[in-house]
Amino acid sequence: MTALALSGEEKAMLDGGRGPGAAMAMRLVAALAGVLGAERLIPVRGAHIDSCLYHGQAGLDFAQKLAGLGARVAVPTTLNVGSLDLMHPGLVRLPPGEAAPARALMDAYRTLGARATWTCAPYQSLDRPAFGEDVAWAESNAIVFANSVLGARTERYGDFIDICAAVTGRVPQAGLHLDANRVPTLELDCSALPASMLAEEAVWAALGDVVGRQSGTGVPLLTGIDPALADEDKLKALGATSASAGGVALFHVAGVTPEAVAAGRAWAGLPAVTVTTGMLRAARDELTTADAAAPLDAVALGTPHFSVHEFGKLAAALEGRPAFHPGCTVWINTSREVLGQAREAGLVQAAEERGARIVVDTCTYITPILGPQERTVMTPSGKWAWYAPMNLGVDVVFGTLSECLDSACAGKVVRDDGLWG
Repeated sequence: MTALALSGEEKAMLDGGRGPGAAMAMRLVAALAGVLGAERLIPVRGAHIDSCLYHGQAGLDFAQKLAGLGARVAVPTTLNVGSLDLMHPGLVRLPPGEAAPARALMDAYRTLGARATWTCAPYQSLDRPAFGEDVAWAESNAIVFANSVLGARTERYGDFIDICAAVTGRVPQAGLHLDANRVPTLELDCSALPASMLAEEAVWAALGDVVGRQSGTGVPLLTGIDPALADEDKLKALGATSASAGGVALFHVAGVTPEAVAAGRAWAGLPAVTVTTGMLRAARDELTTADAAAPLDAVALGTPHFSVHEFGKLAAALEGRPAFHPGCTVWINTSREVLGQAREAGLVQAAEERGARIVVDTCTYITPILGPQERTVMTPSGKWAWYAPMNLGVDVVFGTLSECLDSACAGKVVRDDGLWG
């Protein structure tokens, strides 16, 4: 096993110089370094914590133990979604025996010094890592966005390790923090995909399903895409689904993402797969578990969390549309920060006036928010479509935002098959 060389500051932390809480966190970070074969630790400029979502007593015990030992985060630290919507009490239908520890867990992470952001999309904040900066982020879509779209560097940091990295301000110099592991392993040629398809955000989510299945845990390079078609929300959809369908933590898009732009043509000669419209349609159908003829009970938007720009697109798409069907609830997940910005800009009201319901602090695919009668749900989110059937036992119809809104107004699934080739 490779010996880990600690700096004087790191040794002092391990020996209790910053208190027993930081020493506990450093022991775990050092142990991870040993598993990964890292020779040293490196500093990070920030962290994003996934451990604040309640999965059981062990998670609460761990956070309260750290806090009780006096641990505090050493770098700016944001929090992923929790198990409750604290702005809308009672919206999450957890029994008291689960709601109380879920709230206690959220409180424990605030005690540790993390910001109460409660979002799976910390990259939508103005304070986000810059190109080349090392961070310790958890949450699969946040990880892939940081690595790919921002060009920051983070490994896949899971529960408990994420907060230990935040407390110590250190991570092992390993994995995607290293140049050698950020080079693409596979080319996915997207030049056969028409611009009309790539104009739709949901198509990028379907593309993410293809990317995840083709790449596994590798690093794909997507080529043949017009950079003008690739905005952050589409890249978000691509990354979130590729991290769900596979284990993608970093992708490159030629001419778009920062490391691909810097590399230019240096990555030629990779094994290549041609992506076809048929593959995207197959991905759409794979992400659909419901009978399209079944009554539609709900629409789920905002997984990952809706951005201000997405609220703007939604408001524009709702112009001229009637109220949503009374038998179909439209749920929109977002963060407190984005909701405040979007509401101030007048981008939320059109959806609420038509019957939409806003969810913050948590997500509809992991907590019991949907009513027991909501069994068939339509979504443009590949991540929601991937996880909700397993987590909630619902059936899903995957489609574009326009298809979802048409369906919400009609109270039944409305398809535009021409869009999907």
